Amino acid sequence: MAHIPQDAQKIAVEGATVDFYKLQKDGQSTYYFDTSKEGPPHPMVNAMSGLNLIKGTNDTLVMINHKTPGGLFGKLEDDVRYVVEELPDGLVKVVFSYNPDAASESDLTQTSCGG
Repeated sequence: MAHIPQDAQKIAVEGATVDFYKLQKDGQSTYYFDTSKEGPPHPMVNAMSGLNLIKGTNDTLVMINHKTPGGLFGKLEDDVRYVVEELPDGLVKVVFSYNPDAASESDLTQTSCGG
C-alpha cells in the first residue's frame, strides 16, 4: 500500500476483488486500488468496478499495477481518459478521469481480458 495515501479510507466497491480506498479533498474524491500482485482478470475486473465510481463525475481513479494494462485500454472509449506513470519501484500508476465531452461511452461490464 505504499502508493495509496495513508489518510485514504477503505471502502466497499461492488464487484471488486481487491481493497479500494477513497480520499476526499476540496470536494473531489480520488479512489485507489492496487492490483500489482494480482494476475488476470483482477486488474480488468477492479478497473471496471472503479470506473463505475467516477463515471459522470470530476473524481479520479488511481490504479497501481505490475504493468501497463493494454488490454484494459483497448476496451475503453473516449469517455475515459487515462495517464500512465512508471513508478521507481517498477510498478505502473494509471490515473483515470471521466471525459464529459466524449462521443462514445465505454462498456464497463466488459471485465474479461480476452478478445
